[in-house]
Amino acid sequence: MNQQNFGAIKIAFFDIDGTLVDMNKKVITPRMLDTLIQLKQKGLRICIATGRAPMTIPHFPGVDFDAYLAFNASYCYTKDTDIFRNPIPTSDVQTIIENATRIHRPVSLASATRLGANGKDQDLVEYYAFSKQEVEIAEDFEALAKEEIYQIMMGCYENEYASVLNGVKGAKITAWWSRAVDIIPANGGKGMGIEKVLAYYHLTKEQAIAFGDGTNDIEMLQAVGIGVAMGNATDNVKAAADDLCGNVADDGIYYYCKDHHIL
Repeated sequence: MNQQNFGAIKIAFFDIDGTLVDMNKKVITPRMLDTLIQLKQKGLRICIATGRAPMTIPHFPGVDFDAYLAFNASYCYTKDTDIFRNPIPTSDVQTIIENATRIHRPVSLASATRLGANGKDQDLVEYYAFSKQEVEIAEDFEALAKEEIYQIMMGCYENEYASVLNGVKGAKITAWWSRAVDIIPANGGKGMGIEKVLAYYHLTKEQAIAFGDGTNDIEMLQAVGIGVAMGNATDNVKAAADDLCGNVADDGIYYYCKDHHIL
């Protein structure tokens, strides 16, 4: 485990699904809500780092996050300003759409302000359902594809990855569920986003802690002084983390923060 002084922590990064919110219950617990409020009251900056789009990030009553790392940190912002924008190259967006069409997979494109798909299948529908959203078909899909696209979501199994990325140089796949993927800029990811946010606030890696549970959180956990995997995290995430906390369903973050005097 990293031997960093927990008293030095000035900023905390949280994934949402499986970390702040139990994916089965789909709601944050009162204790976890209070944990976030207490961290903020103690002077820590608190940040969301998620694969979700800005418009699908839930509002937690009484919690004022300092920064948001949306689209797996391809778009990082505060309520007042943009910190970092990193869209997928337009040529790669078009290639991915064409590749997905060849294997009969619809895709959903995400700009900074909206989501739009060229169809839907069961995997994509269920992927959206994790965040209580529905897939919206864009009548102007071709026009949307020419905008700045920060993330592409699609139903996709691991054996389809190579076909989806055939001929693509500026994008990569990140995933936390076996039946769908997020496609983000090749030089992107939560790790890079955290570096940008830390620089924005003039903080160091050693002053940061992060909590996550999915494969797309590994870069995040490695980009901070203390990366904590949830008890419900996948094995590869636990192996990459500095430490472990309890399950999201058992308010693992609360007890971890109490035990290490962060609260």
